[in-house]
Amino acid sequence: MDLNKIFIKNACPTKIGGQAVLEGVMMKNQRQIAVSVRKSTGDIHVKKYMTKAVGKWAKVPFLRGVFAFVNSLIMGTGTLMYSAEVLEEDEGVVEEKGRFEKWIDAKFGSKAAYNFMIYSSVVISLVFTIGVFIILPTVVVNWAKHVTENAIILNLIEGLLRIAIFVLYVVAISKMEDIKRVFQYHGAEHKTIHCYESGLELTVENCRQFPTLHPRCGTSFLVFVMIIALLTFSFLGWPNLFWRITSRLLLLPVIAGISYEVLQYAGRSDSTIVKILSYPGIMLQKLTTNEPEDDQLEIAICSMKVSMEYDPDKSDEENTEIRTEKGFYKPKKHFNIVPEKGEEKK
Repeated sequence: MDLNKIFIKNACPTKIGGQAVLEGVMMKNQRQIAVSVRKSTGDIHVKKYMTKAVGKWAKVPFLRGVFAFVNSLIMGTGTLMYSAEVLEEDEGVVEEKGRFEKWIDAKFGSKAAYNFMIYSSVVISLVFTIGVFIILPTVVVNWAKHVTENAIILNLIEGLLRIAIFVLYVVAISKMEDIKRVFQYHGAEHKTIHCYESGLELTVENCRQFPTLHPRCGTSFLVFVMIIALLTFSFLGWPNLFWRITSRLLLLPVIAGISYEVLQYAGRSDSTIVKILSYPGIMLQKLTTNEPEDDQLEIAICSMKVSMEYDPDKSDEENTEIRTEKGFYKPKKHFNIVPEKGEEKK
């Protein structure tokens, strides 16, 4: 693997980021966000909207990493849900609301119900992530204290187990057909950002030449979190299980803040040290990104171009719109989110 193709020497790093969604890509440029989703007709459904301006605390080094992590969870969950709704509407599927959702809708309005769904999904995701990747490893490794009392060795085993669980989880979901499609869009997102940061015109041909791996990927951020957690927890010794779990939960924001700063630095530098630090995350991106098709690159390019349409002289409402882009490639296959009765999910 040639890291010089990933850490492009003459590229101009930006803060533009993105995320793969169901049959689409989200791109974020400053406060402008664009979500593009491929419909079964071949047209692209595009939603452009603004995010709230961040407060002063969200700009402070190390603290900004915590805010960025929480915001990305909320925004990422929201865009995923939105892409699912677009596909369901495209397929003519009407999902029946549950009793609790109907009650919230009637009591507080449809917007409150939608926000409840997003925030509850974020909370569930956090509980799952903390439980599986933070608490479970230290509980499992608790037996090892009967073999050795060396705190450094015990923390090393815990850290390696945490990384192993994460890698196995990624490998497992990467085998799912629907996730493979999402990972292709992830690759398309990275290629498009590489193309833009290299100063080339955003075309399918230009984007195709770049790798699917990028230094500022969220996958690399998670790897930084696990490595920094391993090093940080090693300084705490090996107290009883309650204090180990408590200390790990309390230090999560600190670790997230440090990891974010390391990731941002990695995205701006092509030094040998940065390449070495980034190598584990880059390697893991080989699992979370796949080579995209031309129609998927086109989706990422569409989101990138729309996210660049931000006009600071216009109001947030004027910078927001939903539209359909026509005349694009038709996809070779389309994601069927809810199969009809008697039909196998494609």
